[in-house]
Amino acid sequence: MAGRYREPRRAGAGLQGIVDRFARLGVDPAVIGVPERLVAPQPNRDALELAASRIPPRFQAAVADDLQVLAWVEHVKLAARRGPEGQLGIARASSLLLLGETGTGKTHQAYGAIRSLLGAGVRLRWQAVTSVSLHGMMRPRPGADAEREMRDLERTPLLLVDDLGAGRASEFTEETTYRLINHRYEQQLPTIITSNITPAELAALLGDRTASRLRQMCHKAVLAGPDRRRAPLF
Repeated sequence: MAGRYREPRRAGAGLQGIVDRFARLGVDPAVIGVPERLVAPQPNRDALELAASRIPPRFQAAVADDLQVLAWVEHVKLAARRGPEGQLGIARASSLLLLGETGTGKTHQAYGAIRSLLGAGVRLRWQAVTSVSLHGMMRPRPGADAEREMRDLERTPLLLVDDLGAGRASEFTEETTYRLINHRYEQQLPTIITSNITPAELAALLGDRTASRLRQMCHKAVLAGPDRRRAPLF
């Protein structure tokens, strides 16, 4: 696994708490020597509104509230770098592997993590794809450029791969998944991956090469609880 993750700091704790207290007193954080990248960015409501048009309706108000997911969000925020205009932009960081039974909220937490980063003012270009859709995109289709679509997924600064391991396994699906994961592993591009199968089953389904890279590049978060989709409608 990549690095150890700490639980998010309590509100008002640590250096950021000092920054907040000085800000309330009207003191510029630069005066007290606080590194610029640790000053809390302003919420980016425009980015959240834009993201809402790309997030499935069911997850447009998703909020990440699992401590393991929040720890990863904090890790990505701290790894961000400021661009020429001072805006925080996503940079190289570890990835997040969300595991759990069907209906435990993995996709909800994944979109919540994306919304948390956008709301924190981190500028990022992101894409989301299901594992089944990924394999469908790579198959020959009239008028489609599968190689260009793969390059876009490989290079996007933040990628969500939902339901990894779903669908029928084959040499084609194994190689397609390996190609995508390997590129993002080598470039250290943060990736959110959800799956409802165990790590051992992932290795059997995707191959040892892919499983090995996932183990090294990802922080693993296991979600538990009943299937939320089975809750009564009325």
